[in-house]
Amino acid sequence: MKAAFQHRLDADRVRCDLCPHHCVLREGEAGICKVRGVRGGDLKALCYGIVTSAGLDPMEKKPLYHFHPGRKIFSIGGWGCNLACEFCQNWTISQHAEEQGRAYRPESIVHEAKRSGSVGIAYTYNEPAVGYEFMKATAALAIKEGLVNVMVTNGFIAREPAAELLPLVDALNIDIKSIRDDFYRKLCHGSLDPVLKFSKQASEAGCHVEITNLIVPGANDRGNEVAELADWISGHLGKATPLHLSAYHPEFKMDAGPTSGDLIESLYHVCKDRLDYVYIGNVRTKTGQNTLCPGCGAVLIQRRGYSIEICGIQGNTCAGCGRKADIRI
Repeated sequence: MKAAFQHRLDADRVRCDLCPHHCVLREGEAGICKVRGVRGGDLKALCYGIVTSAGLDPMEKKPLYHFHPGRKIFSIGGWGCNLACEFCQNWTISQHAEEQGRAYRPESIVHEAKRSGSVGIAYTYNEPAVGYEFMKATAALAIKEGLVNVMVTNGFIAREPAAELLPLVDALNIDIKSIRDDFYRKLCHGSLDPVLKFSKQASEAGCHVEITNLIVPGANDRGNEVAELADWISGHLGKATPLHLSAYHPEFKMDAGPTSGDLIESLYHVCKDRLDYVYIGNVRTKTGQNTLCPGCGAVLIQRRGYSIEICGIQGNTCAGCGRKADIRI
């Protein structure tokens, strides 16, 4: 499959313009993402339609807490990623690519999503943007079949490709790994600014946006840094944007101990002073699980793991005080 957003520089070199790396490639080479490379003189989507993982997940696993809560969504992943985070939790698929394998057609994915009773399709597990062509084709077909599209992404994508893709996307969980560019450069081998710009672009496009920040002890766990991230979210995406503080566990190239419950709870309170909705994930805590009304504090959604109960919402307002619930049921 010929890849979108390619620019020939000369007889020997092609530039990929899908993401901010702008990889310049020669015949036989692949980009940082490992799944876009030059073959036969053109940039190709090398793993088009190749699915590494597929299954029906709770929407809360994405995590999306304010978008069709309690519903199941058919989730697929492929190979590759355009970042190389040294703490990657899905490195077995994100940091590898296999060009050979069963390739699915978009119609097959949409059919399976409908057959499973899913509300839609989530493009997740690895970085979905690097499989841009397959995701875009599948998402367009899903819309025609009355399904929603969810993107779980690192947000490291150029503005023009994003502008074409976002009208097909209903909701995103965007991973802002730190509000510090040096963190991105040292530990993710990318940069922060494109991620912030994409987050704003998605919000301005009318997509439902939630943010995840993986807390890595000793790397991005300082209170002032997390507070700055929460302030940025409030100022640029809105105070009602949900923030998920997720606990790190040792994976890939990092062997530091896991994030403690006490640390992540302390950061939860820092963020809760700045945002209406803050959640804790990937660790057992009593704090940061339920959705509380910012107006009166009533429980709107009660969670026990992935089991939920919508208990305080009438229509789309708080049953206690009538405030808007900021949730897409």
